[in-house]
Amino acid sequence: MVTLQERIVNLVNQLSMPILETSLVVGKWTAKMSEHLLEVARAHGENLPKEILQPWELDVEPIKSNLEFDLEKALSIVDEDRMDILDTLIRVTIEETGLPMIDALLLMRSWEKLVREQLSQASGPGQLFSPTIIPEEF
Repeated sequence: MVTLQERIVNLVNQLSMPILETSLVVGKWTAKMSEHLLEVARAHGENLPKEILQPWELDVEPIKSNLEFDLEKALSIVDEDRMDILDTLIRVTIEETGLPMIDALLLMRSWEKLVREQLSQASGPGQLFSPTIIPEEF
């Protein structure tokens, strides 16, 4: 897990990845892994804990804003190449290290919480393209 965490942190910092782009890649991975683990659990008659299957609670209060903006327009200007690089880094690292899917998903849940908290503080479309801020202890 440490290798995956370090590589994601380094890449996100190196590319100054906007919070929107980071969140889209993280969301893709959490959805894909959650779905797969749920299928496996069902096939074996097992239940997974909610902290694995559901997004974690935020530690910040979302900003209330009356601004409306076109989300489709924001999504149309994301850098697909940058997102593909992060997506590939995650996939290759998981495969290379043999990281169990449940551990990878828990790591992605921590990233999901981080990006959701930052997105919840955005009061306008420009802030969606602010670099992802990674705290020191993360």
